[in-house]
Amino acid sequence: MCQITEKDTKKKVLSCIQPSGMLTLGNYLGALKNWVSMQEEFDCTYAVADLHAITVRQEPAKLRSQIYSTFAIMLALGLDPEKNTMFIQSHVPEHAQLAWLLSCYTQFGEMSRMTQFKDKSAKHADNINVGLFAYPALMAADILLYKPDFVPVGADQKQHLEIARDIAVRFNNIYGDVFTVPEPYIPKTGARVMSLQDPSKKMSKSDENVNSWVAILDSKDDIIRKFKRAVTDSETVVRYSQDKPGISNLLGIYSAVTGKSNEQIEREFEGKGYGDFKLAVGEAVADELAPIKAAYDKIISDKGELERLYRLGADKAERVARKTYFKAMKKVGFVL
Repeated sequence: MCQITEKDTKKKVLSCIQPSGMLTLGNYLGALKNWVSMQEEFDCTYAVADLHAITVRQEPAKLRSQIYSTFAIMLALGLDPEKNTMFIQSHVPEHAQLAWLLSCYTQFGEMSRMTQFKDKSAKHADNINVGLFAYPALMAADILLYKPDFVPVGADQKQHLEIARDIAVRFNNIYGDVFTVPEPYIPKTGARVMSLQDPSKKMSKSDENVNSWVAILDSKDDIIRKFKRAVTDSETVVRYSQDKPGISNLLGIYSAVTGKSNEQIEREFEGKGYGDFKLAVGEAVADELAPIKAAYDKIISDKGELERLYRLGADKAERVARKTYFKAMKKVGFVL
């Protein structure tokens, strides 16, 4: 008789992150912090999406280091490899294999409308490669292999989930029930963190101004210094307003790390200047990130254990991925 475990009753969630540079406070507050809370509620699959990183030319040694670092940060956040499936995307060959299959069920027009392709083509005009154009099919494979019920998405990833859903529906309409069509998951909490130097832009590790973003692994001194230099306005009143994008961004960050509402924060800093407020935000962020950095330093120093965990995760992931991939291949008519 088959026993139903608690994990079998949980809804499935999948989320991936690229190892394309140092992860920022924006990555943490916008997504990664929620990954930790989701592991208690859902059956979670988390991957380092290293195959996606090479649509932009990478320095091999640096890419290898960033893959290690990203996986170590996932562990340092408190993600439990026993509770979750955690792996490096390229270690599960079914991702690339299913991507080719799905690309044959994806229309050229669909790909050409992808906003991110247009943006990256403009930024990397000297390297507009086929992978950059076709990577939504790989992203669809990343998702559909694990049959998740939900995929957490921000505004900039919504289009990729939509095309993955369209591909899944098209394939299912031809061959029957093969893929689960996932729903977008909007986390209960999560901050959209903007640049500290230009609050009209999202905080990004690709920004050339290092004072515009805070890395998860920055030192306390660096974090406080960057917040002290954050762009504000000519007023001195700490309040949320669309007319005060710099201060509003800092309010959102402070709220996300302290759990205080904007009203509580406004009362806390009533009669105080921006200097006091920026220092408080910097200290709160530094305190939030300090345990992650301490755990990371310990994890990254033990490459043997790190390798054991990502190999274990890849084996776990491939057992699931292989079933989905073979089912899709059989439906199409391949000899297995």
